[in-house]
Amino acid sequence: MEVRDIREGISFSEEKMRKVSLFDSPRLFCDLYCLLPGQEQRVHAHEGSDKVYYVVEGTGRFTVGEEERDLSEGHAVVARAGVPHGVRNASRGALVLLVTMAPPPRH
Repeated sequence: MEVRDIREGISFSEEKMRKVSLFDSPRLFCDLYCLLPGQEQRVHAHEGSDKVYYVVEGTGRFTVGEEERDLSEGHAVVARAGVPHGVRNASRGALVLLVTMAPPPRH
């Protein structure tokens, strides 16, 4: 059984948003995204992959398509395949997200 303690994976970088891999397979990935105030994942899109962001800690400003909304702990949002999406930490505190994507994009 593969088990991860999410709290142990939380770590930040002063330079940019940090991605911490929790699980990865040819069918999905599950990461922690750790953002300090002012950090962001720029708006982008993935053809053929859906992405779910779940807010573990803090508040993030999410863009999905033409909509922008602040979401806090306990909220989740989906970005369907091909829909532009991104997140910014516009708050004064840390932001931790659990992010799952299926299938994972292959570069």
